[in-house]
Amino acid sequence: MMILIPLLAALAAEIPVARVIDDAKAVDRVASASKRDMPHDLLRRIVNDDIETLRGRRSDGTYEYAGFERFESGRVTNSVSVQRDEKLEIRGSFVYRLQIESPSRRMMLFSKNRRVYLDHVEIEYVPERGPQKTQDVKLDAWLEPGQNKSIDFEAIARQATVRVFAHPDKDAGYGNLMLSLMQARVFDHPDSPYADAVASEKAILRALDHDDVPSIRAMAQRVVNDLQPSVAAGPPASRVPAGEPAPTQKSDLELYTELQAIEDLLTGTEAERRQGLDRLHQLVRKLRSQQ
Repeated sequence: MMILIPLLAALAAEIPVARVIDDAKAVDRVASASKRDMPHDLLRRIVNDDIETLRGRRSDGTYEYAGFERFESGRVTNSVSVQRDEKLEIRGSFVYRLQIESPSRRMMLFSKNRRVYLDHVEIEYVPERGPQKTQDVKLDAWLEPGQNKSIDFEAIARQATVRVFAHPDKDAGYGNLMLSLMQARVFDHPDSPYADAVASEKAILRALDHDDVPSIRAMAQRVVNDLQPSVAAGPPASRVPAGEPAPTQKSDLELYTELQAIEDLLTGTEAERRQGLDRLHQLVRKLRSQQ
């Protein structure tokens, strides 16, 4: 068990676990006392705030125990009119794709939109880790009304500024474009020391959508039960620093090997990730039974 905490805890963060426990107890009490007057919005704000807390949100918007993946969670959109040689700019945070769309109709008008020539795109971005980078994409194409063009970033951008160089058809007149930046979705690391609690908090949100009071109370109580041992044990320890010797005890080596296998699965295909998550849950249950 000596190696369990440093291997399973991701880059120890100052997580106010006691406050999250108190919030879960409050959610349980409010749910039990509510009839048809349950304060859904308030409870959602509390639960969402606690999920962010357990993820270890940093000041730059990244997380200690979560990351970002290329699935759309929202969009930053800007509608523009291209009347001459234009440098169109749009900015966003935690984005991974630019979509350029030519609407069928012009903005605020019922007349048909006109085609626009796309010369190239310049992307300046700061990845989740590392220095600022640039990405230049040559398009050299006309975008007809009703068509769209997508450009994937080389990496998910913590901050991005995108410039699209375009001009209208001089014979037909100006055209309209809609620029959109796709925002990446947050995913929770399965090896987070708070993974079970976060899963329970998400279940509370789903139960709130259906006024499922028994499930809300059960999941809130589960959050308390999952986190109370963390309060008693203190904050998670840091990972074993890079370059440190591997553990030498047989039980520790077996545990380390299993965790490496799980890590490999979690970075594979969807099926492999599910298998890795199942193995991780089995390992955690096994270790708990040995306490």
